[in-house]
Amino acid sequence: MNAAASASDTTRFVWFKSSYSGGEGGECVEVAVRPATVHVRDSKDARGARLSFGSTPWAAFVDFAAGL
Repeated sequence: MNAAASASDTTRFVWFKSSYSGGEGGECVEVAVRPATVHVRDSKDARGARLSFGSTPWAAFVDFAAGL
């Protein structure tokens, strides 16, 4: 896991919010998928801190979360 680049470096990303997210503004994250990296941010603070993960660790996390 790495601290992601500054906001100006990630403005060209296409961010996606979970289909499980409601419209009431609760806790949610958004992801932007790049060829080898998945970037994650808080949907309520789009200019705030971001995390980035390699595609393999991200896939392992998604598999784990899907099994909960």
